[in-house]
Amino acid sequence: MSARLILASWLLVLAGLLDFACCSASYDVPDYVAKHAPIVWLHSDDPYLPSDLLTHVQHTTPKIDGKFIKDKLPALNLDNLDLLNNYRDVALASNDDPLSNPAWMRGTAPDKDGRIHDATPCVVILVDNPFNDVDAFYFYFYSFDQGPNITQVLHPLERIVKGGKVGQGMHFGNHVGDWEHNMIRFKDGKPVGIWYSQHRDGAAYQWGDPELTVTDGRPTVYSARGSHANYAKPGDNIHDVALIDWCDKGKKWDPVLSAYFFKYHKSNEIVTTLNPPDKKNSGPPAHNYTSLFYYDGTWGDDQLSDSDPRQDHVPKFGFRRFLDGPQGPKYKQIVRKEIYPNRRPKKTWIEFSAGIFMTAYPLALEGWRGWVTFVFVVILIFLLGVGVKVAITKGVRRYYSKGRYQKLQQGEQILMEDFETNEVLFSSRDRSMERDRPDRPDRDRGDEFV
Repeated sequence: MSARLILASWLLVLAGLLDFACCSASYDVPDYVAKHAPIVWLHSDDPYLPSDLLTHVQHTTPKIDGKFIKDKLPALNLDNLDLLNNYRDVALASNDDPLSNPAWMRGTAPDKDGRIHDATPCVVILVDNPFNDVDAFYFYFYSFDQGPNITQVLHPLERIVKGGKVGQGMHFGNHVGDWEHNMIRFKDGKPVGIWYSQHRDGAAYQWGDPELTVTDGRPTVYSARGSHANYAKPGDNIHDVALIDWCDKGKKWDPVLSAYFFKYHKSNEIVTTLNPPDKKNSGPPAHNYTSLFYYDGTWGDDQLSDSDPRQDHVPKFGFRRFLDGPQGPKYKQIVRKEIYPNRRPKKTWIEFSAGIFMTAYPLALEGWRGWVTFVFVVILIFLLGVGVKVAITKGVRRYYSKGRYQKLQQGEQILMEDFETNEVLFSSRDRSMERDRPDRPDRDRGDEFV
C-alpha cells in the first residue's frame, strides 16, 4: 500500500471522527449553561406555581376573537402547535373558568431538592452572538398570572383606586398563561451579565454587581407572588412606579432539572432541539418540540369583554381585571445587542403622572408639608394675580398715552387753540409735568437752583 493511500485512509478516518464529534456536540448543551443556571425561589404563599407546558395545551382550546375555529383540528401537543399559524390572532383559551381555580392552573411544587416531577415548566434557548458570546435564555412557564390587589398599591395612591370590588381585594391585571425569563450572557463560557424579566420590562446586572447573589456559580432569582416577576433580592419590590411585588425565600426551584433545551440559529431563524445536560453524547434528541417556539398565538384567553360578568375595572384608571394572555419565547427579543432587550417599553401617561406625584408626595404633600405647600401655592397664585393685574393696568395706560401722539405730515401745522386744548388734556394725566412748566406765573427760573 502506497504512502499516499495510507495517508488518504487516515484522513478519511479523521474526517469521520471529526464529523461524528461535531454532530454529537451539536446536540449537547454546553456544561456552563447548567453550571451557572439560575436558582429560583418561589414565594412561600404563591397559589400559582410552575406549570407543565403540555398539560396547559391540553386544557385549552384555540379560539379567534372568542370563537371556535371551524376547521377540524387534530389533538394539539408541543409537536404540532404551530399548525395554528395557518390562522391569525389565535388564543389558547382555557377550558375552565379561571375563577374556578382548576388544579392544572395551579401548577406543580418542586421537591426539597428543587426538582419538579412529572412536569416540564422550563424552556432553555441558546442564541449565539458575535465575539464568542452565547446568550442563554431560561424561560419559566406558569398557567396563570395573578395581578396585584389594593394591598399592593403604594400609599397614598391606594386612596385613589380604592372603591368597589378593588377595595374588597379584587386582583386586577390577571391573565391565563405567563412566560417569565432570565437571560445570562456568556463570553468564552464564563458568565458576564444577567437579565431579570419584570412585567413589561426588567433589570440587567453585571455578573460582579453587589446586588446580585451568586452561590456556587449560580445566580439567585426571587419569583414574585402571583405575578412571577423575577428579582435579585427578596422583600417588597416596586414596579410600574406604585405597585408592589412580594418576594421571599419560599420554595427552591432548579429549573434546568425539568426543562426543554433548544438552540436558535439567527441566520435562518431555525430552532433545533438539544439534549438535556444529563444526556450528553446520546445522539439526536428523542423529541422535537420546536413547535412550541414557532407558535405565533397567545398562551391564554383574549381579554374578556366589558360585557362579560367576570370582567371589571379599576375606578379612575380603567385597569381591567382580566387581560390578554402572553405570546411565547419567540416574541421576547431573544436576539439582543446588550443584556437588556433592544426595544424598551415607554412609560404610559398614567405611569408618568404617578411618578411625578409619588416623587412630590414625601417632599411636599405628606402630613404637615401638604398644608405648607397649600399655603405657598395660594400665596403664589395671589401674587401672580396681582402681578398680572398691575401689568395689564400699566399696559393700558401706556397704550392710551401713545395714542395721543400723531405724526405730522409735511406742511401740516397745529393751531394754537388745538395745542392748548391738547396740553390741558395731557397735563390732566400727569400733574408733575404741569408743575415743572417754566412759564408758570408763581415760579421763575431761578427757583430751580434754590
